[in-house]
Amino acid sequence: MPIAQINGQGIFYEDSGVGETAVVFLHGFLMDHTMFAPQVAALTPRYRSVCFDARGFGQTEWDGQPFNLYDTAADCIGLMEHLGIDRAVLVGMSQGGYAALRTALTYPDRVQALVLMSTRSGIDEDEVKAIYRDMRDTWQAVGPIDPLIEGLLTGIIGPKEAHADLWAAWTPRWKSRSKEQIFHAMNNLLDRDDIDHRLAEITVPVLVTHGEEDGGIPIALGEALHRDLPNSQGLVRVPGAAHAANLTHSHIVNPPLLAFLEQSA
Repeated sequence: MPIAQINGQGIFYEDSGVGETAVVFLHGFLMDHTMFAPQVAALTPRYRSVCFDARGFGQTEWDGQPFNLYDTAADCIGLMEHLGIDRAVLVGMSQGGYAALRTALTYPDRVQALVLMSTRSGIDEDEVKAIYRDMRDTWQAVGPIDPLIEGLLTGIIGPKEAHADLWAAWTPRWKSRSKEQIFHAMNNLLDRDDIDHRLAEITVPVLVTHGEEDGGIPIALGEALHRDLPNSQGLVRVPGAAHAANLTHSHIVNPPLLAFLEQSA
């Protein structure tokens, strides 16, 4: 089992594919590295693909301490060091996009390009924070009860009738998350800083992808990223997709992703 000791954590990762260009994937809240399986399968013939589990999720051995998005950025760079990768294209979905943006700001020489999926640069609105706090507190009080999990699945994956296989795959994973993991992971989102005013500092090529039915991060926020990042190469709108568009609609996401990598990497 590939575990790298980085910043006091046992970071679980998978390293596959061939090619001079490395692509590092950063997953979203409640997800793990496997959410990028459709992209890794498409990329491995031509690119080196590295996926890892963030603190509090998947198979990473987390030390149980509070963490923030800059810690995730440091873990990403630490893993790149461990694997001998000097520069990489970062692909970040939602929470992973938050971390990818901060990696580009903190370690600009290590980031070759960015793919930002279903994400944003600003902080959440007060009403959104209230929903997140309620979810966190409910999980702490009564655990991952079915109505909570079903609401999350609908928002992240989409309706059960359209994605029954993904509901079946992710339900037990989410129910296995401890109260401590969810508490710190949610605080990581709630307490993040606003980097809207720093987007002009990010000058590497960027591709933005976003589901048109994303209720958690509305597509208008993806449109704002595309508008405000000085070297954004395009916005891919994914019709019918909720939050995890790369997982549910990879047939739409993958072709422009490959074209972007061909052009920018």
